[in-house]
Amino acid sequence: MEYKALQERLADVLQSNHLVSATISQPRQKSSDLRRVKLKPVMLRNAYHIQFEYQYERVMNHKNLTPDEAVTEVNELLETFRQGQFQLKDSDLQFQLSKKFKVTLKEKQTAQKEVQLSHNREKQYVLPLDEPVPFLIRLGIQSADGKVKRQKYDKFKQINRFLEFIEDSLKYLPADRTVRILDFGSGKSYLTFALYHFLHEMKGYDVHITGLDLKKEVIEECASIAKDLGYERLEFLVGDINEYEGETAVDMVVTLHACDVATDMALARAVRWGAKVILSVPCCQKELNRQIQAPNLDVMLQHGLIKERFASLATDSIRAELLGLVGYDAQLLEFIDLEHTPKNIMIRAYLTNRQATAETKARYLAFKQMLGADPFLERELSDRLVLEVEQDVK
Repeated sequence: MEYKALQERLADVLQSNHLVSATISQPRQKSSDLRRVKLKPVMLRNAYHIQFEYQYERVMNHKNLTPDEAVTEVNELLETFRQGQFQLKDSDLQFQLSKKFKVTLKEKQTAQKEVQLSHNREKQYVLPLDEPVPFLIRLGIQSADGKVKRQKYDKFKQINRFLEFIEDSLKYLPADRTVRILDFGSGKSYLTFALYHFLHEMKGYDVHITGLDLKKEVIEECASIAKDLGYERLEFLVGDINEYEGETAVDMVVTLHACDVATDMALARAVRWGAKVILSVPCCQKELNRQIQAPNLDVMLQHGLIKERFASLATDSIRAELLGLVGYDAQLLEFIDLEHTPKNIMIRAYLTNRQATAETKARYLAFKQMLGADPFLERELSDRLVLEVEQDVK
């Protein structure tokens, strides 16, 4: 098949509402940070769109395009990727592109598939709608008959989004022993209860989960709810992240909305414990905002609002980079829609023990130097990070 003929075939797919899902992969340049792009049809404001999910090494971005816009986007992606797999209503299509854009195309007929166009992902919720879940009822999110209360629907979506991250992380957790999990700054513990319900009640894992928070009244209430629900392997303790000494090894550390360097304290603890999984949603990243000295960025940083947002994004980027330098595969992902809260970035990190390269270490140091930053997390991890990095770039 000629390259132009492939473009025409894919244009027909995108404009005919026949797409079920697609993946475009195998970047031509090994150095490309964009690893793959996934496509699926969605309905937005009663109009057909195609959602593009761009999967980078450490982040994922989304874009919703009209069919005509999608055709243009796919044509551009064909210039940088060598493979595509498209599932259509009644066939599967796969293509490969050579270095000189020679096309190998395979398409086979299949049984009729259903195209899911719902954008609210109701059918994909980990906790299905309209089915009673004891902890959701007890926490006031569901009524006794399992109906999600209108004013709690955003919280229901947040819980399910969190459980999607947990589901993705299962392969990193031990299946032959008790899974030890700590939730620092658990607060009212909606997600802590969800974590226990999903892992123990739904998936059958042997777990021991501890929720830690400074507010005694909140901890007492959560402990009472756990007892009422019969959650015997879920405990709640009053305590500070920096003073907790109850463990020597932990499998998963969760920290949601720990303010400023409290997030870094929890991340450092997780690293020292050798946590296989880290899930962190930072809050109030003030440290870099106070430190930053970057005259070349003054066009941006002269504005307080922009400086605050830039410092927040840079802080989380530094955190992810530092985790990468000590053996984690770290990504920055959207946790909650931006329309609900600006604190919507989750740091998800899996322990792989992959050795950092001199290039990545030098990249981190250059970024830190450009900003005039002295990150708290780097200081916390200095025994296993700083000297090695400095020696590598000399």
